[in-house]
Amino acid sequence: MKQTILILVLVWGVFFGAASQNRLTVDATQDGPQISKYIYGHFAEHLGRCIYDGIWVGPDSPIPNINGYRKDVFEALKALDIPVLRWPGGCFADTYHWKDGIGPREQRPKIKNVFWGGTVEDNSFGTHEFLNLCEMLGCDAYISANVGSGTVGEMVDWIEYMISDEDVEMANLRRKNGREEPWKVRFLGIGNESWGCGGNMTPEYYANLLRQYSGYAWEYARDRMVRVGCGANGEDYNWTRVLMQNARGNMDALSVHYYTIAGPSWNNKTAATGFGEDLYFSGIRAGLRMEELIRRHSNVMDEYDPRKRVGLYVDEWGIWTDVEPGTNPGFLFQQNSMRDALIAATTFDIFNRNADRVKMANIAQTVNVLQAMILTEGGRMVLTPTYHVFNMYKVHGDATLLKASLITEKYAHGDQSVPAISQTVSRDAEGKVHLSLSNVHPAKEVKLTVAFNGKQPARVNGGSVLTAPAFNAVNTFDKPETVKPAPFMNYKLLASGELEVTLPPRSVITLEMQ
Repeated sequence: MKQTILILVLVWGVFFGAASQNRLTVDATQDGPQISKYIYGHFAEHLGRCIYDGIWVGPDSPIPNINGYRKDVFEALKALDIPVLRWPGGCFADTYHWKDGIGPREQRPKIKNVFWGGTVEDNSFGTHEFLNLCEMLGCDAYISANVGSGTVGEMVDWIEYMISDEDVEMANLRRKNGREEPWKVRFLGIGNESWGCGGNMTPEYYANLLRQYSGYAWEYARDRMVRVGCGANGEDYNWTRVLMQNARGNMDALSVHYYTIAGPSWNNKTAATGFGEDLYFSGIRAGLRMEELIRRHSNVMDEYDPRKRVGLYVDEWGIWTDVEPGTNPGFLFQQNSMRDALIAATTFDIFNRNADRVKMANIAQTVNVLQAMILTEGGRMVLTPTYHVFNMYKVHGDATLLKASLITEKYAHGDQSVPAISQTVSRDAEGKVHLSLSNVHPAKEVKLTVAFNGKQPARVNGGSVLTAPAFNAVNTFDKPETVKPAPFMNYKLLASGELEVTLPPRSVITLEMQ
């Protein structure tokens, strides 16, 4: 008899418990940190077709353009409200000498892009072209200074050229080149990946250079520019420790880079398309490692900076796959699937949960490279699934995080599992609450109950959902709308004041409530 009762209890739990185990409890009585809008930032490097063909085609191009900027790409980025754009690299930054990219374009010297495909760079897109683009987009500029092969003097001249309004040589050179007013340049990276392509340095050596470069940057820019120290590669926590020990007073932020690899190794990243559930699952799981990396780097930073004055910038992130067949391996051109959109959504949730320390992130990269927002081919353009996630999540930028407790079922594959549901809840300056949810289970619809402690939203103004026919579905130039947002209505306010949401398989949802 006891055995029969036990079996009945287990059966009841299996069939009826699953519907009630997914529960999100939002604490609306106490504000969390502000989610920086810069978490939704972007990165454009002189790599492959990111700048040329992607952003810049030149004023004489038959492709419709605005003073040389591709019109379709510009309008797509403008609609995305991108908050910050990082340039010129990446590895390219530490071979870039900024004076090569000013003055009449036909007189600018050509250089070899040694890191990315060995192509010839004609420098037709330089300081003026980049900073004018940022002004047109209404976004902040993030400049990466050359520490690997440059000098302190070169960096100081660049700062003066960009932001000085005085009667000094570099500002006058800018005026001679057609720009009277200085630009606003908010962020200055002191080198890039100095542990690797930026100079193969030890953390101790780089910390000394950071102190030197940063000191001069302060003298010439003061607090007009946020000084960003070059941080660690993935889980290199010692790099963070050495910099915080030796140079925390010489930087306002510290970066970290982490790329998601779905395949077994860097030498076998696997294809961006046509993959099965094994690589779908491993991609989602690898993306979720961002949580551990951020928390462990933050823990090290907390030891030396408990007041969290120094921000953590994840200024390169995203999934890195094998290049598309038939393309230049050095151009890093890859497709972008529904899996990648879910990696973006769950990564944003991680950044948002850690918004007390994470103050910026920059997807790698904006156009035609790695996990891009936009792909171009000749005169055609396509928006990727990741673009749509950015558009759905931008409502959280500069909003107040509402702390929430999530109980979720697992998505199991083989003998491993990950949480099926991920979330962000925030309240904007107008008092609207935005709830973003994702369901990474590739085949199962999931029901979630959302309860608010404190003030409960009276209504749902509407929502959108991004899903796809398959987890490896992509948008192509011939079929550009296979993966795109649609209105979402599969929710209801219960008499108890709770909200019940039914999430389709492999989906991202954002709801607006008041």
